[in-house]
Amino acid sequence: MSTRTTPWLAWSLAALSVTLFLAAVALHILTLPVRPSSSWGTGGISTPLWAILPFLPFPIVGALIVFRRPTNPIGWISLAVGIAWMMGMATGSYGLYGVRMTVPGLVPYPAAVGSLAEFLPPTALLLGAFLILLFPDGRLPSSRWRPVAWLCGAVIATNIVVTILAPGPLSELRNVRNPFGLEGSPWLANATELIGLLFPICLLASASSLIVRYLRSGEEVREQIKWLAFAASIVALGVSGAVIYGTLFPSDAGSSASGMLGNLLEDAITLSFGGVPVAIGFAVLKYRLYDIDVVINRALVYGALTASLVLVYFGGVTATQALLQTFTGQDDLPQLAVVASTLVIAALFDPVRRRIQSFIDRRLYRRKYDARKTLEAFSAKLRDEADLDSLNADLVTVVGQTLQPAHVSLWLRPDTPPNGELAD
Repeated sequence: MSTRTTPWLAWSLAALSVTLFLAAVALHILTLPVRPSSSWGTGGISTPLWAILPFLPFPIVGALIVFRRPTNPIGWISLAVGIAWMMGMATGSYGLYGVRMTVPGLVPYPAAVGSLAEFLPPTALLLGAFLILLFPDGRLPSSRWRPVAWLCGAVIATNIVVTILAPGPLSELRNVRNPFGLEGSPWLANATELIGLLFPICLLASASSLIVRYLRSGEEVREQIKWLAFAASIVALGVSGAVIYGTLFPSDAGSSASGMLGNLLEDAITLSFGGVPVAIGFAVLKYRLYDIDVVINRALVYGALTASLVLVYFGGVTATQALLQTFTGQDDLPQLAVVASTLVIAALFDPVRRRIQSFIDRRLYRRKYDARKTLEAFSAKLRDEADLDSLNADLVTVVGQTLQPAHVSLWLRPDTPPNGELAD
């Protein structure tokens, strides 16, 4: 493929993904009156925000990678993930619209088109295994990982074929059966579930290859892997939080408020998938690559700060309401409790932030923390020190402690009198 054709094709595929995204959102809104309740997230009109939008960065980042690194398959795989997901969302809503909201025959082939939504989203997710397996240079860590690549490819192909031929009702259309299903082969429906069990195996195998690559690579590749690991850890943290929340507050026993909080948490988890392609783009294109430590540091600080202040806020509201009920005898004083807790949060924000920042620097960034403290001490001494020889020695010591170079030397230019002659 020529150098001119490649960028044109990449941006055309990205434009196709954006078009499919707009079509999926429009069709979802049109089918809201007949759409079944969602089992994940808040559902309703907010679904495009958390179920479709997070996958829009995949084709855009993929086009950028192809434009800058046309030989790296990471860009093409990212484009494939975006197109497959957007097409799956659009075809599912198209089938629902044609079957439930129009006169039969007005919309062409609604069931056939809607059946594409059965295998396109799982295919997009499994293509993510290839992203991990080939990240960041587009090559396998070694030839030993070829069986894993073949396994992922075989699972994708088998899942597509079996899902197309499996008999039974379509998940989006419920009472409409798969028009391509082989009714005489009901075992195909069970085969799709067995193939689904191979999905996590492929993902875990790909993740293990990334760990092996990290251990065997140099500093630059490790920095690239840090970007993807950081984005994936946010997703994993959200999933873990959802599991813990579901254990503590079961859906059948929780109140409407706790149920809404759980749905919002599920929306946030799906939204976090959008950080994966962004991290891949930063790593592969190596833009501001070594700022990942700064990003991680800030995320840790403000994540811990947010969690701490949320606990203080709800604890403050509860405690304030209890005190007001005790001394006033009134049962409902929510506004005063909220105002008091907000003032406490405003007063605690900066001191808590500084303490958390100091704690994280000491625990996780000890070398940088010690270097900063050394520079602060030297700056304070510099204001009071007048002996040049002593400052020279102190400066060499500070440079050695903070930067840790192989060799440190200090050269001072001799004083030159105004007439240009060297002083004695």
